Order: sequence, then C-alpha cells, then structure tokens
Amino acid sequence: MGERKLRVATASLAGCFGCHMSLLDIDERLFELLKLVEFDRTPLTDIKEVGACDIGLIEGGICNAENVHVLKAFRANCRTLVAVGACAITGGVPAMRNNVDLWDCFQEIYQYEGGTEGRVIPKDRELPLPFDRVRPIYEVVRVDYFLPGCPPSADAIWKFLTDLIAGREPVLEHGMLHYD
Repeated sequence: MGERKLRVATASLAGCFGCHMSLLDIDERLFELLKLVEFDRTPLTDIKEVGACDIGLIEGGICNAENVHVLKAFRANCRTLVAVGACAITGGVPAMRNNVDLWDCFQEIYQYEGGTEGRVIPKDRELPLPFDRVRPIYEVVRVDYFLPGCPPSADAIWKFLTDLIAGREPVLEHGMLHYD
C-alpha cells in the first residue's frame, strides 16, 4: 500500500466557469495529477456533493443565499481552501452590477425587454433572489490561498497545485498571471 493520495474538490459560484476550463486545460498533465491526488467533486467526476477533502478550489463570487450555502458547506469540508480567479477574489465581472440598483436590473431584464412571457419578474422558491451586491468569498469564509487571474492559466493552476501538493508554498512568477 502506498501513501494516501490527497483529495481535491472544486466548486463554482457566480462566475463564468472559466477557471474550471483552465483546470481542464492542463490537458495530459491531468494524468500526472491523478498520480498525486484523488478527485472528489470536480467536472471530471460529476460528484454533486463534496466530501472531506484536502484541497478545495472554488471559483466565482457570492450573489445569492444559495452561493453562501454552497460556500460554507464547501469550506467546512476542505482542509485548505483556494479562491481561484478574479470573481472569487474580488467579485470579478459579476460585481460590475454592484453599481446598479437591483430593482432597476430586474425591471430592465424582465419588464422592458421583449423575450419574457408576461413581462413579470419571476418569483419561485427554486430561483434564489440575488443579493444587492456581489461579494468576494473571503467576506464570508476563511480563505487559505488566492490564485489570481481571469481566468488563471492552465500553467498557473498546474504550478500552484503541484507546489501545494508537494508541501511547498505556491509561488507564481509574474508572467504566469493573466487577466484576459
């Protein structure tokens, strides 16, 4: 029997899923990563609930109560939590709506635009109502590491993860940081 592999999980909140795409863009290095870790909840496993894991990678900001619930449950199950990308770290592009009144947004989208049936603002328990502002995740839970970028490149994710897995403090060279 060998050493226990570290468990890695991912989650996404309010964002574009670009950080997950960058994770998948490490391409064949995923096979090298699988020698070092076991994936829990990720796009590679289709596991919906996160179990106890060593490293949790989370992208996206917080725009509603469901995001808060997912984030707190994820944090509770992750020994080390990494905020991945601009949305998780600062609110990113979704936070651009922070300067617009939420009611004005609803009216513009649901009542003035032509594609919504009846031009009524939806009200259903299944649709979480957005908060007045999008927040970065560190405002709600403790974050151990921040991996910047929009999105971080596959090389940055690879370097960050392999450093962390090896027990080294992750350090990214200036050229690895991108905000495309």
